[in-house]
Amino acid sequence: MKIVLAQQNYHIGNFESNTQKIINGIAEAKAQGADLVVFSEMSVCGYPARDFVEFNDFINKCYLSIDIIKQHADTIGVLVGSPARNPVRDGKDLFNAAFFLYEKEVKAEIHKTLLPTYDVFDEYRYFEPAYEWKVIEFKGKRLAVTICEDIWNLGDNPLYRICPMDALIQQRPDVMINLSASPFDYIHEEGRKAIVKANVLKYKLPMFYCNAVGSQTEIVFDGASLIFDKDGNISKALPMFKEAIDGAVLNDDGTIDAGIAQPAGNIPDIDVTPPTLKEDLNINQVYDALVMGIRDYFSKMGFSKAILGSSGGIDSAVTLAIACEALGAENVRAVLMPSPYSTEHSVNDAVALSKNLNNPYDIIRINTIYESFLTTLKPVFGDLPFSLAEENTQSRTRGNLLMAISNKFGYILLNTSNKSELATGYGTLYGDMAGGLGVLGDCYKLQVYALARYINRNKEIIPVNIIDKAPSAELRPNQKDSDSLPDYNVLDKILYQYIERRLGPAEIKAQGFDAAVVDRTLKLVNTNEYKRNQFCPIIRVSPKAFGVGRRVPIVGKYLS
Repeated sequence: MKIVLAQQNYHIGNFESNTQKIINGIAEAKAQGADLVVFSEMSVCGYPARDFVEFNDFINKCYLSIDIIKQHADTIGVLVGSPARNPVRDGKDLFNAAFFLYEKEVKAEIHKTLLPTYDVFDEYRYFEPAYEWKVIEFKGKRLAVTICEDIWNLGDNPLYRICPMDALIQQRPDVMINLSASPFDYIHEEGRKAIVKANVLKYKLPMFYCNAVGSQTEIVFDGASLIFDKDGNISKALPMFKEAIDGAVLNDDGTIDAGIAQPAGNIPDIDVTPPTLKEDLNINQVYDALVMGIRDYFSKMGFSKAILGSSGGIDSAVTLAIACEALGAENVRAVLMPSPYSTEHSVNDAVALSKNLNNPYDIIRINTIYESFLTTLKPVFGDLPFSLAEENTQSRTRGNLLMAISNKFGYILLNTSNKSELATGYGTLYGDMAGGLGVLGDCYKLQVYALARYINRNKEIIPVNIIDKAPSAELRPNQKDSDSLPDYNVLDKILYQYIERRLGPAEIKAQGFDAAVVDRTLKLVNTNEYKRNQFCPIIRVSPKAFGVGRRVPIVGKYLS
């Protein structure tokens, strides 16, 4: 039996596009001589659809799409993901389901058992867990079909009734097939392979694992679908961050015929301890994820052109380079807005960058606008000394100018703030925190530098002076980030332990970090949640990003 995986990029709620894409995938699988084609989790409607599934009309359109798709499942078996109604009404109204289509009929319906409720997932809000598990008999093979769950939860959670594969294995299946929508993060790939391999070795069955690809606002799905033979070797791996349709032959003896098998190699154990922060960790994957995040956000929202503030600093430089790759340099407009405290070399660096990228740019000096603000505020400010208020006035002036140009020409403003700044509140609301999409908001400062080096891997695109100079907001004379924040080599590592690994103050201090620096850093993080709560969507590349996957109280107090 030849089984093909269709790794496709769907658009949430765009039923016409998704349906046509699935039909095209079926046609390609037929052309490859497939007996069965597998699509990813919730492929019919896109994932995660969130509260859209609470609309009856949305579910009706899912079923209408399945009715159209099944007409193409004539001589080939098709597995697609979709919400399914719960006819018993015992619990939630819906299941997260896979529909098995063949001979132009719905032959079987498989329901997801282990519903994730962590990080970006909130599936138990919408779906009822499965309560029965049956293999699908198809062309002499017994298929054990699961939906993501066995990839990430081996059934040790007491909240769940049963691990579905533990039930399905009793029915002597020949192969495991998994429809998944597993998001990307920069430590995820090897862990995913490890857990697929663990399932293969546990049940002594080959695995065909089809993952989603594409970006859905904050969440990036990297694809990287896998076929494992029963001995735990990777028989085939589909590419990351690209659509692909490919498969392999499942032989009668359970072996996989897919060309030369790829030994699993040094795949880590499942319970591998999360690493400490490494600024260059899978930086090529982070770059590809950010490119896809921008490209899909714009294309799925119907936008084509972006604008950003280019300061001559590392964050705006990296954002500009990535945006040009994603959208085309001609579609990304950089605006340089020097203030009285901007250095000429920063302006020159920003100009050099745009010339290297060949993107359009403008220079709008804000000195006059800034002075007019100060003059207007003079009766209120009186003789009070220069402070954060004057600094933030420059930032908000820039935000206003960027938004004015955005409104006039239909651009979307890309935000350039990094995760270190967002974590510590080192940014100005309605100023440099303005934007429609946060590109670097899940990358620490050290990782931004690593991205810059990666961008320059073949030739100098980002001027070396931007990379080498000390980071500064340039809002007052001789300002440096280090005036307000601990050194990034220390700060980022503390933030990683607190945010990604969720370690408490005492645990972080026990690693050897200075106690006062830890207390100061964590206080900055906790007292600036109100700023992050007003921030734009952030492209998620880490195991714990700000936004939908991290929910902490704005008024909470947690230091010890």
